[in-house]
Amino acid sequence: MNIKIIGSGSFIPELVIKNDYFLNRSFRDSSGNELPNTEDIIKKFKDITGIEERRYAEKDFVTSDMAAAAADRAILDANIDRETIDYIILAHNYGDISDGTIQSDTVPSIAARVKHKLGIKNPKCVAYDLIFGCPGWVEGIIHANAFIKAGMAKRCLVIGAETLSRVTDPHDRDSMIYSDGAGAAIVEQTADNVGLLAFESGTYSLIETSYLNFGPSYNEDLNDNHKYIKMKGRKIYEFALTNVPLALKLCLEKAGIDISQINKILIHQANEKMDIAIIERFFKLYDTTPPDNIMPMTIGNLGNSSVATVPTLYDLISKGKLENHSFSPGDILVFASVGAGMNINAFIYRV
Repeated sequence: MNIKIIGSGSFIPELVIKNDYFLNRSFRDSSGNELPNTEDIIKKFKDITGIEERRYAEKDFVTSDMAAAAADRAILDANIDRETIDYIILAHNYGDISDGTIQSDTVPSIAARVKHKLGIKNPKCVAYDLIFGCPGWVEGIIHANAFIKAGMAKRCLVIGAETLSRVTDPHDRDSMIYSDGAGAAIVEQTADNVGLLAFESGTYSLIETSYLNFGPSYNEDLNDNHKYIKMKGRKIYEFALTNVPLALKLCLEKAGIDISQINKILIHQANEKMDIAIIERFFKLYDTTPPDNIMPMTIGNLGNSSVATVPTLYDLISKGKLENHSFSPGDILVFASVGAGMNINAFIYRV
């Protein structure tokens, strides 16, 4: 018995933030020194990350609003009765953050709020939050797989949603990476030889825990006692290039799939240069190179919306909304992510 995705949905905010939005920013380094020539910083940023624009949530939207919208679209796409959902697994990192604040609101859980917004009455539908860094949605699918195979559920709703734009330090150039959005999928058991074939997941936290964390602004003059998302970009890049390809290889071998059979790799949209390097190194493990068009990208115009990137990517392709990319029955997909923890996960999926 496998699990398969029977419906998907996404919510992409309408507020487009182009790179020139940041031209008047005063960026600083981690020591608080002001960085010269913001225009050059932005150009270099685009060359490395591939990001030209990103999406921010409208002022009256919070994470649970976007999550509920994506979930509702997934339910409609699956054409199911929402009362038949056994679990709502909602991956996020910072909860509901209202515009103009930086305080995380997670009580009640974001999953419980989404269940409420979806109007689901069934108390047997269990809703919980999953905090797993950017790989949260992929891990949610792995959780759903466990619940269904254990006989604890027949149908699960897995959501990834985040408003990273509200936890960024305006004086940190890394703030340009982050964006907002939500993606969701309905999964259920299947007796056919499709769906999730194998998975791999791990947490590296002995020395890697601080690679992504919360810290004060680089502008010491603020004195606001607020903390913002911070990352050690070089450390993350080196970690990902070393560990993600190995995880993908192990996952592929568990599934008994040859690398030549892979049709698409749906990887967390973290950084274009890093994602390309990861996939090249993965294929190099098999003494080959990645085929053209194997790795669809949305980071250029949607930015890095953390847990939302992978399900949004899947939804756009499945709905025919990503140019030059599509799925066909029998296609082999690789889903993968890396993020705070440091966590890595992946699963192999047959359409």
